[in-house]
Amino acid sequence: MTSAPGEDAIDGIKVDQQGNLYVSGPGGLWIISPAGKHLGTIIAPKHPHNLTWGGDDGKTLYMTALDSIYRMPLNVPGIRPADGAPKLAAQR
Repeated sequence: MTSAPGEDAIDGIKVDQQGNLYVSGPGGLWIISPAGKHLGTIIAPKHPHNLTWGGDDGKTLYMTALDSIYRMPLNVPGIRPADGAPKLAAQR
């Protein structure tokens, strides 16, 4: 990721309930598997710097850019602060 082209710094990092990392990095929001494989990059109109999950089911991804907020539905819910600890503990 640090050798990827672009000048965007690595910024916000979150994890979903399958253990995938969502990392704001060069070119967009990188999705990285628990094994370290780059699964893909979400490219927003403006570079996202931070992110969070919302919606009743936790499957809505919100991304913040310098002067914009983006929202997109996902198939996998994210781990949110209120529900993260019990779900992570159950997976271990």
